Amino acid sequence: MKMIKNMVMLAALAMAAPLAAETTAAANAAPATVTEIASGVCAGCHSADGNSVIPMNPILAGQQAEYITKQLMDFKATESAPAKRNSPVMSSMVAALSPEDMKQLGAYYAKQKATPSQVAVEDQKLVETGKHIYYGGNIANGVPACASCHGPKGSGIPPRYPAIAGQHAEYTLAQLQLFSAGDRANDKDVMQQVITRMNGYEKRAVSAYISTIR
Repeated sequence: MKMIKNMVMLAALAMAAPLAAETTAAANAAPATVTEIASGVCAGCHSADGNSVIPMNPILAGQQAEYITKQLMDFKATESAPAKRNSPVMSSMVAALSPEDMKQLGAYYAKQKATPSQVAVEDQKLVETGKHIYYGGNIANGVPACASCHGPKGSGIPPRYPAIAGQHAEYTLAQLQLFSAGDRANDKDVMQQVITRMNGYEKRAVSAYISTIR
């Protein structure tokens, strides 16, 4: 009986040894590189190089590194505070990222060559209206020119004002609506003060024009 018991214990130890080795190997594995993160977690929505082909998801390629890093940090909740920028999808994506991961992702996307939105805008009158507002604002409503913060070519002013040239119109409009409703307020309410003065047509027009800037 004792011999059988010893044999069972030896068999159990033999089976456990490979599992322990696998666990140790996994624990000692090198952390994912920024390229692996971009090609894995981020690629489904933004493509591996940050040139999203899905109009509702932003193009990240060529964006300012500091701006991307800040947004990633704002999506992440902490033990003491909720996320500064609300997005259940993005909050789950950044949950496992460290501050260093976010910094490296910002640098990675900033180095990628941007491919402007390829979604054609059929309404040229809408585009022209957007162009007028982008460069001249709307004096009657007190709307400043978009170019005053985002630059004449939409390249932005780091780190606070992002590059927006060639961004998908659908994504831009969605963000303007979030700012207008107060559902996005991680910029010290700068955008909300502007957007609340714009009507729906003006928001669509500006979004359409921005997607055509090259």
